[in-house]
Amino acid sequence: MDIISLPIEHENKNLDGTYRLVIAAVKRAKALSQGALPKIQSKAKKITTLAIEEVAMSMVDVLTGDEAIKANAASKKQTSKQMIDEAQQKETMPEDITELEKDLKTYLTEKNESSIEDIFGDS
Repeated sequence: MDIISLPIEHENKNLDGTYRLVIAAVKRAKALSQGALPKIQSKAKKITTLAIEEVAMSMVDVLTGDEAIKANAASKKQTSKQMIDEAQQKETMPEDITELEKDLKTYLTEKNESSIEDIFGDS
């Protein structure tokens, strides 16, 4: 098991300090844990170690200044758009469920089976 030694040697010119390296590695580790594919082949078994290696080797873009502010605003817009889309989907869902219930009631009455309330309780 390889251990990353401190201080970390890095080639990334956008990393002006250890704090920025750590923040970039944290964000990359989060992305890796959510299913992003690694950008390098590594012996590292932990995603945090892999993330630090990727950031230190300049495999991850690190934005600073105005670029970072613009990218952050764009990601928030995307997030709010996704939330609105999800809310709209939830609003249409009860109608779909009632249609399903109607179909199920029709099916059960045709088969002379127990009612939907007997199966699922009061709805």
